[in-house]
This record gives sequence, C-alpha cells and structure tokens, in this order.
Amino acid sequence: MEKMSIFGKSLFSTSTQKFMKGAVLRKVKGRMEIEDIRLPKPGFGEALIKNAGVGICHTDLHAMDGHIGFPIPAVFGHEVSGEVVEINAAANATRNLKVGDRVVATFIMPCGTCSYCEHGHEDICETFFSHNRLKGTLYDGETRLFSANENQNPGEPIAMYSMAGFAEYSVVPLNGLYKLPDILPSLESCIIGCGIFTAYGAVKNAGLSLGGSPGADVVVLGCGGVGSNVIQVCRAFGAKRIIAVDIEDDKLEFAKSMGATHVINSKSSSISVPERVQEIVGKAKGGVDVAFEVLGYPATFNDAVLSTCDGGRAVMVGIAPLGTKAEVDITRLVRRKINIVGSYGAKARIDTPEILQLIERGIINLESITKIYSLDEVADAYDDLRAKRITGKAIVKM
Repeated sequence: MEKMSIFGKSLFSTSTQKFMKGAVLRKVKGRMEIEDIRLPKPGFGEALIKNAGVGICHTDLHAMDGHIGFPIPAVFGHEVSGEVVEINAAANATRNLKVGDRVVATFIMPCGTCSYCEHGHEDICETFFSHNRLKGTLYDGETRLFSANENQNPGEPIAMYSMAGFAEYSVVPLNGLYKLPDILPSLESCIIGCGIFTAYGAVKNAGLSLGGSPGADVVVLGCGGVGSNVIQVCRAFGAKRIIAVDIEDDKLEFAKSMGATHVINSKSSSISVPERVQEIVGKAKGGVDVAFEVLGYPATFNDAVLSTCDGGRAVMVGIAPLGTKAEVDITRLVRRKINIVGSYGAKARIDTPEILQLIERGIINLESITKIYSLDEVADAYDDLRAKRITGKAIVKM
C-alpha cells in the first residue's frame, strides 16, 4: 500500500486503498462476521479516522438483539479512539483538528445546529437520534458504509451505529471528535467516548460537581463498564459513601478498586437493597442523596427510587428494551420529593474537554479496562458480555 507523509507523520494514503475489514451483523441476535467493506469517504464536516481501539458496550447488544429498532446489516462499536487521516471541512470548521492528530470520538455526535444543541442540550441532539439511532446514517441521511461487492456500485448499504467503530476506519462528524492529550494512550482512551462519557454525564445530571459535592452519599446499581466509571467519577467529585450493588462478587470487588466504600450483593443479601442502603447511611437519613440505576431493569429502577433520601435524586442510566415499564410508589415520590432523572450521556462539546483534563491530571483514570480482544474476536466479546464473563470494561484492539 502506498504511503504518504503528512505533517511529518507516515500515514496510509486512502486514495490507494479500496477496502477495509469490518465486523458486520446481518441477522438480529446473530453473530458479527468479518467482511470486506468499501473504505468510507467523509462528507463535509466529517473526518476519516484510522481506528486504534473500540469499546465493548451493552448498548450495542440492545440494537443487535432487536430490543430497539435498528436497521440491519450494520456495523456497531460506538466508542472509538484513533488517528485522523482525512478531514473534509473548511479550514475554520475543523475545530483545530488536523491530519495525524490522535483523537477520541464520543458516541453522541451532536449536529450543533438543531434546537436542542443550540439550547445546551446536545446530549439529546435531535439530528443524532432521528438519523443515526433510527436510521443508521449520518446527518445527510446517508450511510458511509457499503459492501465490497465489485459488481455493485457502490455496493450494499450498511447501517452505522454511531461511527460504526468495529472496522479499520470510521467516519465521524467533527463535533464528535476531540484531540487526545499527549500523555494519554491511543488504545485505552477509546473508553472515554462512552464508558466514561456516559458516567460523567450521569454524575453531572445528578447535580454533583468536581469540588462541589463533598459528603454526598450515592448508590450505584450495576457495576459493569459504565457503573464502574460512575463510581470513579463520584469518588473524584468527593462523594463520601459510594455503595456498589451487583449480583456478582467479582464485579463488587472490582467496584472497590474503582472507589466504592461499601458493596451489596443483591442476590445473597438477606434484606432488600433499599433496607441495606438505609443501614449503611443511617435510618435517620433514610437513604442516599443520589441513586444511579445502570442496568435498565424494572426491579432495580424501583430499588433506586426507594434507596434515595427525602429530596434525593434517582438517575436512570440503563437502557431497556422498548416498551419496558417500571412502577414506583406515587405517594412516596410526591411526599418525599424524589427526583427521577433520565441520563443518556454527557454533553460532548462541554464535557469531553473536562473529562480529558481530569484524566490528564490523574483525577479519573482508564483503569476500568480488564480485557482486550482483537477485531476477529469481536463476536466472542459480545458472547462474553451476554454471559456476564466480563468484569469492568472490555475493548477491541484494532
């Protein structure tokens, strides 16, 4: 493959490469298979990234298994780190990115122009949800991915879940890209784009802040890739008691390493989670200031609400199959002034620079990663995720 030198770095010239490897899902509840895909081209306001690392996340499973409507065939993988190899934008619209920069991509790629983005709510960007999450396209209504069938031009369209990271290259809107500080590693930094990004958004949506939340008591229900990072962000923000809840002892032990001060195995506990939480914080207080539900189950949704103190906040982070309902005691909700907050992610352009600074300063870290797979092993990784064989966060090394 021909090489070219840009900005003093040796990069592959995309002009001489036709195809790339990618993991394609062609059947709901099926297994991803490695296929040849046409090398994508970025549209205006987008960049082409040579991927270094991609996170494994439960949210992919909800789309893969048909819990939410998403077009098939598709390439998944929505937390990516890598290197910029091409930018398609006016010079003043590149957000100071250039070819050769190491970057991280956030799974919410805000358009920057819809009413939500313009009013500071880019975590619920209308364009992102209507185009990417419903149709598997970028913001001109087209996918960038096509099969490598030489007899078709350009080939069969393949849907993109976020930037479709389980491929050698990804196209990402510039509003979803952020330059990595020199001190941060290319591979492991991929988890910033969802595992840490989602956790950071949840903690901020809970009303907690760096240096502004000393003494807060919190409980985190579900200690996987996102939950373990919620724990470490709460620790960084000064929470006093951080209670981790799970049914797996190994995940609870890992939660301690991420900053949990107390753990509850809800499967083996002789009393309910809310009762155990009350024991830990004291019956006089009656519960935690903030409960984070990171599983998307009706039972843990209710446990989160029941675990909060009067005036407390229950932050719902876990994704459930569409139509899943949760029940809560209305009178308690009203009488105790409980706030229920939904949190899908962080605000990319505001929060990502903050996250990168906190990691650079060592206040939060990338230590939730416990397992690394290759692209050829990505289907096995999701089998392991379904079977609860992954503690903490797993990633794919490209």
